[in-house]
Amino acid sequence: MIGKIAWSLGKHVSTVACGTTHVRRFLRGAYVRIQPSVQEALMEGRPVVALESTIITHGMAYPQNLSMARDVEEIVTKNGAVPATVGILRGQIHIGLTDEELEFLANSKNVTKVSRRDLPFVLSQGLSGGTTVSGTMIAAHKAGIRVFVTGGIGGVHRGGENSLDVSADLTELGRTPVAVVSAGVKSILDIGRTLEYLETQGVCVAAFGESREFPAFFSRQSGFQAPYQVRDEEEAAQLIASALGLGMSSGVLIAVPCPKERAASGQVIEEAIQQALSEARSKGITGKELTPFMLRRLSELTDGKSLDSNLALIQNNARVGSGIAVALSKLQKARRKGNLPRREDTTPPQPGGGQTNAGGVRRTFGGVGRNLADCLSRLGQTPLFLSAVGKDEHSESVLHYCHHMDMSAILQLEAKNTATYCAVITSAGELSVGLGDMDIHHQITEQYVSQFKENLCQAPLVCIDGNVPLSTIQYVCQLAREHQIAVCYEPTDENKASKPFLSDSWKALTYISPNLQELRAINRTLGNPLPAELPTRLEDVVQTAVALACPLLLHLHCVVVTLGALGILLCGKSLGGSISLCPGPHEQAAAASLCATHYPAVHISREEIVNVSGAGDSLMAGILAGILAKHDTDTCVRMGLLAASLSLRSYEPVSPEISTSSVSQEQVKSRSWPEAKVWKMH
Repeated sequence: MIGKIAWSLGKHVSTVACGTTHVRRFLRGAYVRIQPSVQEALMEGRPVVALESTIITHGMAYPQNLSMARDVEEIVTKNGAVPATVGILRGQIHIGLTDEELEFLANSKNVTKVSRRDLPFVLSQGLSGGTTVSGTMIAAHKAGIRVFVTGGIGGVHRGGENSLDVSADLTELGRTPVAVVSAGVKSILDIGRTLEYLETQGVCVAAFGESREFPAFFSRQSGFQAPYQVRDEEEAAQLIASALGLGMSSGVLIAVPCPKERAASGQVIEEAIQQALSEARSKGITGKELTPFMLRRLSELTDGKSLDSNLALIQNNARVGSGIAVALSKLQKARRKGNLPRREDTTPPQPGGGQTNAGGVRRTFGGVGRNLADCLSRLGQTPLFLSAVGKDEHSESVLHYCHHMDMSAILQLEAKNTATYCAVITSAGELSVGLGDMDIHHQITEQYVSQFKENLCQAPLVCIDGNVPLSTIQYVCQLAREHQIAVCYEPTDENKASKPFLSDSWKALTYISPNLQELRAINRTLGNPLPAELPTRLEDVVQTAVALACPLLLHLHCVVVTLGALGILLCGKSLGGSISLCPGPHEQAAAASLCATHYPAVHISREEIVNVSGAGDSLMAGILAGILAKHDTDTCVRMGLLAASLSLRSYEPVSPEISTSSVSQEQVKSRSWPEAKVWKMH
């Protein structure tokens, strides 16, 4: 299965296409903004690492704080995870910062240091600030980020048994299930009492590496032992997975020692700490101002050695933390695949146990974008297909099979695998196990697609699917908005359906073709009301689909809801009682009312159906071919239904029998069709 980008050119058409896990509902609204690239990674189950911003706003001076923040994000990226620096900008929590936003925080004066207690006030007043460990943990947990990397956590201050100066970081670790990777606690604190307090809070603490010695931030030795030890990233991931699996509300602290060659002498640091503490007492510096003062004075008193250690440990924590996040992601995916729901006793046993299982093996060529381009090519169009493949035996087979298509814009990459999907299907035709190698889809970048900007801007229609990176989708939508290009978006699956809807990009789309589950996921992302359950009876299905499509039609021209055996529901703007698939003048569109038309599927017996993969793509390609040929709405839809019915009977995702003679206006008019029913939308 490869995929995925077909672009229209002149009379030609075009399409863009790409692992997928359960998606939690992200915190949305006026208080929170999740950067689209971060949310995309979370939706796809890729590893994400949260990063705090107090170290930027209060830990180091400009411009060193900015270069440090950039370096840490780059380390996380190079190690296979997505960085999500958390900060507060003008009364809104940002989970993931742009480079401009990083610079804003790094160069701002008098921004707030934001812990749990500060969040309500800072947000209500529209202020900006850097989030502490506790503030970052709250945001990370709300977004579904499991691993958070910092320098060192707060703790019990020296003399805390009298002053009761205990960092909110410790209580947050006791009530928020996020794994914190740090170089222990800051050396300026009472490490022994901090460890005791963490035990009281029920926080699992483990030293990382060869020793159980609990690190003291700048120094590798503190004189205290951690309760537990994890030797590498995989062991740390197992520990975190166990805590999450138990549903415990407390966090995990992974204490990583500073690299040996950059660690500061414990004696030198302790002497500097005592002098800085004495100065702080004489100046009356306490509370949240104490830690920044101490860190600044330590750097001065140690001639920069403490700052050098600080930078080294932060970078090292980023390497270790991103490795843990990658290992945790792999572990969670493996466990999900191993926990498939049990079948009824009458179902044939699942493959497993290491033995060879009898069955038939068949290779086909699919992918949403490829399917659309294939079907459109068979229907007399000449789509320019943009995608990426490896230089391997799979790509040779694909290019040979797709000789009837324009594959001149395919990107071929060394040392990359052509996207491949292996499905194990039961005798009842249901998916038992699926395994996909789809990483090459991330190579369908904005930079690659921009090489074809002229083609895109001249196309009457551009098709794009949910497999490509979010930045590519946003680039195409921006072009469409600027040049008034019609864009069709194929959601691909429930977990990828919402990509354009993570920002205002979706408002540039013309058509979308979701099923009911994908339509619900889109509305969830937009924060719209959702049905408690999806119905199965036709009348209820139509009413639910209409309710979910309505908010989208404020900007989209048409929503084609695919209903499987129940047919399709066409939702759009109506002039004179019928939906027009071709966007009209703005003044006409403004005067149009909304309606939905249900078209029953072409009847096919169960015995005739050999493959359901690709039928939806064939349906949409048939509709688009009709639109490009300027046929009326009924003809377009029924051309799509004819194409889908042929592909259902074919082992190939797109039936080789699809052609301009088998799927045409003449074929539509020569058949008798069940009556389409119209619903008014309110």
